[in-house]
Amino acid sequence: MKRKHWALLLAAATVPLTLATTAGSAAAAPALQVGCTYTPAVPADNFKGIPVFDAVKAAKPYKATLKTRQGDITFKALTDQAPCTTFSFRFLAEHDFFDKSHCHRLTTQRIFVLQCGDPTGTGSGGPGYSFPDENLTGATYPAGTVAMANAGPNTNGSQFFFVWKDTKLSPAYTPFGQVTGGLDVLQKIAAAGEDDQNGPGDGYPALKTDIRNVKIAKG
Repeated sequence: MKRKHWALLLAAATVPLTLATTAGSAAAAPALQVGCTYTPAVPADNFKGIPVFDAVKAAKPYKATLKTRQGDITFKALTDQAPCTTFSFRFLAEHDFFDKSHCHRLTTQRIFVLQCGDPTGTGSGGPGYSFPDENLTGATYPAGTVAMANAGPNTNGSQFFFVWKDTKLSPAYTPFGQVTGGLDVLQKIAAAGEDDQNGPGDGYPALKTDIRNVKIAKG
């Protein structure tokens, strides 16, 4: 079954600021899981394989630097709180999955995020696997949060978003990183606006934000 378009779900949520499809999903996965399961899924865009969880590697702190056309954005991975998610992100980054992709969605009204991680740039692309939510209990989304985009509970893949301004969302999106450098870059992108293609305050960024590559370093 084709992955749902996360942008449509979030656009529908901008009126009540909750997702109708996830409003009842308050129950969260444990903060630290013994093991992680990555399930084959479609679509499989720019397919790099399916990660095999390694608990030892997953526990190692790291920082990720996204080299973009608009400047560098660096975040600290929350490996102790979202090990499945951070392991997946590291896997994709180390296999050059994000290279030459672009951040395809910017929201500037009520919800303040820049969405990236889809190699097709359509909002419906994925890496060929999915995995469960985690780190949702009490989740909030202040500026600098890095969290997973999804199409409903436990549908995580490769799409993620940066919160460039404090945002209220239901705790349905796995937070897995905290920006440590480049928040000004995100705010510059946001200040330039978007084209409203998904509705007022929701569209393609006016400042094209290509991800040239993602560097992983010890945290």
